[in-house]
Amino acid sequence: MRIVIVGGGFAGVNFAQGLAGNKNFDVTLVDKNNYNFFPPLIYQVATAFLEPSSISYPFRKLFRNAGNIRFRMGEVLSVDMAANKVLLHNGELEYDRLVFATGAETNYFGMENVRKNAIPMKTLNDAIEMRNKLLQRMERATICKNSRERRKYLNIVVAGGGPTGVEVSGMFAEMKNGILRKEYPELSTSASNIYLVDGGDALLSPMSKDSQQDTLEALTKMGVVVKLNTRVTDFTDDTVHLNTGETIQSKNLIWAAGVSAKVFEGIPTESYGPGRRLLVDEHNKILNTTNIYALGDTCLQTNDPDWPKGHPQVAQVAIQQGERLAKNFKSELKGDPLKPFKYNDKGSMAIIGKNKAVVDLPKPKMHFKGFIAWLMWLFIHLMSLIGYRNRIVTAYNWMIAYFSRDQSLRMIIRPDKRSKT
Repeated sequence: MRIVIVGGGFAGVNFAQGLAGNKNFDVTLVDKNNYNFFPPLIYQVATAFLEPSSISYPFRKLFRNAGNIRFRMGEVLSVDMAANKVLLHNGELEYDRLVFATGAETNYFGMENVRKNAIPMKTLNDAIEMRNKLLQRMERATICKNSRERRKYLNIVVAGGGPTGVEVSGMFAEMKNGILRKEYPELSTSASNIYLVDGGDALLSPMSKDSQQDTLEALTKMGVVVKLNTRVTDFTDDTVHLNTGETIQSKNLIWAAGVSAKVFEGIPTESYGPGRRLLVDEHNKILNTTNIYALGDTCLQTNDPDWPKGHPQVAQVAIQQGERLAKNFKSELKGDPLKPFKYNDKGSMAIIGKNKAVVDLPKPKMHFKGFIAWLMWLFIHLMSLIGYRNRIVTAYNWMIAYFSRDQSLRMIIRPDKRSKT
């Protein structure tokens, strides 16, 4: 069976690993990058606490011993359902089964100025770009004589109160209270603020009330200005406009406020649901298709009785859907009945700062905070990285940062824009 997987995130990789070594399947993994990366730690690359290589792993090395899995670097342009072909920007592939595992992309909710000027937090490229921009702006702030203009370089507005927004806000607060004072003496007397803006009435809305309250209190004590029931409406001329009528002078708007799935030419429009997510049945087959499937953030499944409005767009859903679909494909070849996907919620967590985190476990229902939750967060994220080298390097960097309250990765490395292939 010829299987083409589009997307090498949590869902795509776990699905491919479930079929690895099985000679009944000829698998081709397609991705626009030649590496898998770990999105939950993107913000640590963006704030120069980890190098990109610490949270990424090459696809070809990952599957080099699989035998039946090949990698193709490319981007999907369209799908020819009648001919069972997927057209890439550099060729085409024939398939018996096509699996979309493309995740989600940043959603700017139609605000063009925000799209043009804000700093997204979705890909490894975004993280590197953010690191470079923030470090350059801090350098410019050191030579800026006008205090009002200098504050624009130093003020940071984070839009979105989910795990990413909370974690990056906490990291910035710790950097402001530590690294900034030690390494930028020119800015020691400069006034600046970190703002966390969210349209809901609580941070970490999917988590428990205890986690929401603990997070709000911890961030506030760290000096983060939290604005709930507040949305960004525009970002022009170094000014962040809020729906309350308030404005914040800043050059730095970090966008972690929302995501939407991608649309693929050739897939019926009636197969898309809210957030442009592909509607799938209990076996993750896209509605109105016969041999095309979708996994993870890019799909919306409402057949799970515990999740009638669809599953949350989190890593565990993607991992479990990838594993289940691989098992179903193998069962189908054997003539065994297929099993519907049922999400096993293993809990949720978010780190706030040093020795500060929140963890919710559903079974049994438990809530952790502080140092214990922080250790749990570190262990789970460390073990989720691909490769022993990545785990060792990340653990080493975290240990150095913990004891020194510092890190030495703040280099501005810009690629030569003239170098194009």
